[in-house]
Amino acid sequence: MISRRELIWSGVCCAAFRNETLSIVEKLIASAERNPSLAAQDEDFWAQIQQAFDLDRNVVNFNNGGCSPAPRIVEETLKRQIDYANKAPSYYMWQQLEPEVESVRRRLAQTFGCDAEEIALTRNASESLEICLLGHDLKPGDEVLTTNLDYPRMITTIQQRERRDGIKLVQVKPPHVPKSKHELVAAFEAGITDKTKLMLVSQVSFKNGMIFPVKDVCELGRKHGIPVIVDGAHAFCQFPFTHKDLACDYYGTSLHKWLMAPMGTGMLHVNKQKIEGLWPMMAAAETQTKDIRKFEEIGTHPAANHNAIGEAITFHEMIGIERKAARFRYLRKRWTERIAENPKVKFHTNLDPEFSCAITTVEIEGIKPGDLGSWLLTKHGIYVVGITADDFAGIRVTPNVYSTVGEVDRFAAAMEHAAKHGIG
Repeated sequence: MISRRELIWSGVCCAAFRNETLSIVEKLIASAERNPSLAAQDEDFWAQIQQAFDLDRNVVNFNNGGCSPAPRIVEETLKRQIDYANKAPSYYMWQQLEPEVESVRRRLAQTFGCDAEEIALTRNASESLEICLLGHDLKPGDEVLTTNLDYPRMITTIQQRERRDGIKLVQVKPPHVPKSKHELVAAFEAGITDKTKLMLVSQVSFKNGMIFPVKDVCELGRKHGIPVIVDGAHAFCQFPFTHKDLACDYYGTSLHKWLMAPMGTGMLHVNKQKIEGLWPMMAAAETQTKDIRKFEEIGTHPAANHNAIGEAITFHEMIGIERKAARFRYLRKRWTERIAENPKVKFHTNLDPEFSCAITTVEIEGIKPGDLGSWLLTKHGIYVVGITADDFAGIRVTPNVYSTVGEVDRFAAAMEHAAKHGIG
């Protein structure tokens, strides 16, 4: 006979395939348009996807590049497991829930297209990338090469090593609106010296959504014997790619952006052959030297956070990455075309699909990004983030699968007004 405790546990463990939200999405996908470009314009389809979220529609969140709300099923799984673990944490959390991380590891590996023994679960991209940036042995005078379009926290990490270890940060300046991939690779090549011992490249720049030719940069690194770390924070699950398309040895990403997993979840990929040579950020036993799990030695942590990633993967797979990317580009085209002819509007993102997808940075000349962002929020209930770089500034606009065409049109109308009449 099944005990009450076993019955409760079976309810926690059951995947959300029985949950109403995923059942609706599953039926929806079965009859959905298979052509991604046509599916991107099927508002009946996306209206159902939008219903999978609990949102405050009074605020239009166009900063999904920062973090995205999780679909309802992910939130429900997270809450259910937290409640269950709290009944007897030392047993339920450690003995029953924590082992589920292995299932999540396998599913993330399948999504990324690599071996499960190359995937570590972290709390965000910053943690993943700091493991790589701090875990390589470097000596005084060694150079770490990256660009001026990389994330501030990663630059800060390298700068701390400058102060502590005497290494040197070198930042090249590729064009932020390139005409060809060659321009981006050439910028890295120009920065390489005989002292370059490590390289960092953003797969997608947080500043304007530009997609870097990561595979070419990794091949450049191998040609010179230089390890390359890939910052995938703004790329993973935004558009179609797998590990083979990147051919990288080190990859870090956040899962609370385009995968829409719980806040504070991330992933680190390290090539099997490279695990032994990379120090973990927190101490691990010598017996773990070749084990990817050494990068997860952070002490007591909630199992629910990483377990709920599995439901986010299911939701992502049901929609389909091709449909997602097509939808992002369709929504972007809908608002960019409305304002493109205004001479005061300047895009700081190459809108060609080869160079960008969901993230776009735009400027209205004569209006400071901070002022424009504040006006959009207070007057129109639209939240964006301001971006300031060495040679450009603007607002970064990032809708997601739950965004409606009505919200996009509302944003476009506001931008039209601002470009024509100002925000005074």
